[in-house]
Amino acid sequence: MAEKPSEEPRPESAAPPDDAWEQFLRDSEAGVPASAPKEPSARARMVTERLRALDEAQAAATGRKGRRFGRSRPVAPARPEGWRTGPAWREMDGRASRRRTVWSVVGVLTAAALAVVAVNPSAALSWLPGGLGGGGADASGASASGVEASGVEASPLAPETARPTGAPGEAEGIPTRERPFTGSPAARWEAGADAIRLPRAKAVNGVPAARIEEALRGTKEFLAAANLDPAVLKGGEPVKALALVDPLEADYLADLRAAVRRPTEDNDPVSAFTRFDLEKVDLVGDVRVRGRMTVAPDTAAEGRALITADYTFVYGVARAGGDETTRVIVRRVLQADAADPSRHQGTEGRLWIRDLASEIGNDDCREGDGLINPSFFSDLLSASPQAGETRDPYDRSTSVSREDECGVVSRT
Repeated sequence: MAEKPSEEPRPESAAPPDDAWEQFLRDSEAGVPASAPKEPSARARMVTERLRALDEAQAAATGRKGRRFGRSRPVAPARPEGWRTGPAWREMDGRASRRRTVWSVVGVLTAAALAVVAVNPSAALSWLPGGLGGGGADASGASASGVEASGVEASPLAPETARPTGAPGEAEGIPTRERPFTGSPAARWEAGADAIRLPRAKAVNGVPAARIEEALRGTKEFLAAANLDPAVLKGGEPVKALALVDPLEADYLADLRAAVRRPTEDNDPVSAFTRFDLEKVDLVGDVRVRGRMTVAPDTAAEGRALITADYTFVYGVARAGGDETTRVIVRRVLQADAADPSRHQGTEGRLWIRDLASEIGNDDCREGDGLINPSFFSDLLSASPQAGETRDPYDRSTSVSREDECGVVSRT
């Protein structure tokens, strides 16, 4: 479990003195584009003063209490060999446990915010409450809605058919309520359940094609119900998703239901379901989705195949009743079984979930509250710097981390 930060008050002001600011710019010169200003412009100085003013106001309101970032879950052992094979299920009496694992990361450190001021004062102004700057276009020239400056729809990326070889490129621009995906690779991603495509079903390892197709459809329906259903996103009970889980997974279902109704640090529903507190944030725009689904034989037993669905969901969120906008990035890797019913137990039309691992980017890591709590740019003014690994939440070229840790995201 990540160590809690000190509760001691922070100094009265986190804004750097003028000499430190000048030194920061000199030290950063080698790493910024040649077009960056060599000394603070009037616009940059204005941003700095605004940051200081907001910082002092936040300090007075919060007393400078430190904050903890990230969300982590322990990893539980896999089910023993032989589970779900006829009579062995009854002998085990359904007691084998499976724990979901999730770690989340949040925010960019204040130093990074100052770097943005040095390189792009207009962007920094846009991020501030009542910002003076305008929005922008992403690296492809498309806005969050996929509309180019000329008004022509930007073509979405081709569907993902294999694991990417690296992270997507950087995109320019600042998210707004109207264009929440500006500045994000997700600006060119497809939206909604249509982005969850099923591979062609065929017989695998003794499992009939019809059973494979049923498991593929169930996997898609579960992902959509858990991560796209408006009622669930608004903090409601994931009724549709729970109804899809095989009732023979009694312990797992009991854990999921208990997590939704009584969230705890060790059993938090956000490890499986995407839920927000609409008293604090407004969901803006659609949900962008990218990923792939595969089928492989289960090498441990004849008559079983493994469905693996690896998808990233990106949500635009704004402060409730306000304009400041950011994004939350949730990656889910779901593994489900497709089995020959003549050899293995299972309920027809239901999904047998073997494993579900998650990463959540931009969550303040409060344990056990059952909701994702995103941070905004202005929140960083009073945030304690977070140690730990920095990750790009859009990088789908790596496996989902199963470490019990918190960290920071390089972007949202």
